Amino acid sequence: MGLKKIFPAKDGQSKTLRIIILIVAGLIVFLLVFRFGVALGYRKAMFSYRWGENYHRNFGGPRGGFLKEFFSDRMDAIESHGTFGQIIKIDSNTIIVKGRNNVEKIIIVENDTTITRFRKTVELSDLKIDDYVVIIGNPNDTGQIKAKFIRVLPPPPSGPRRP
Repeated sequence: MGLKKIFPAKDGQSKTLRIIILIVAGLIVFLLVFRFGVALGYRKAMFSYRWGENYHRNFGGPRGGFLKEFFSDRMDAIESHGTFGQIIKIDSNTIIVKGRNNVEKIIIVENDTTITRFRKTVELSDLKIDDYVVIIGNPNDTGQIKAKFIRVLPPPPSGPRRP
């Protein structure tokens, strides 16, 4: 397939002009693909950064995070995008979880909610009262959390805690 078939010359155009136009068009396509890659990489990096910054809140880590002394008491805001706690009630598609400071959260379980126990996907009917769960989702207008992901955890160890 020759250059003349891809980019036919019109009267007065030279072969050099056609090559220059093809090179410029190729550079434009390359720059657009590069820009898309940069934007995608930025989004992935921001997600990773935010995930790491919120790890302790999302997965029930130490209350103030792993570096308690560097955080102030202002971080004790209401958990609107998830919670960690013990199931105290299950009703059709609603779970009530007793979380931090004995605050009860209402969790809405939808058809697209993923529920896992260890590495196995389970159903809502497999959950039991007194199960410990980590829930990640989105708040609705009534203060409930619409769950996107629920992980069932083993019960915490009993006995005295180590400092």
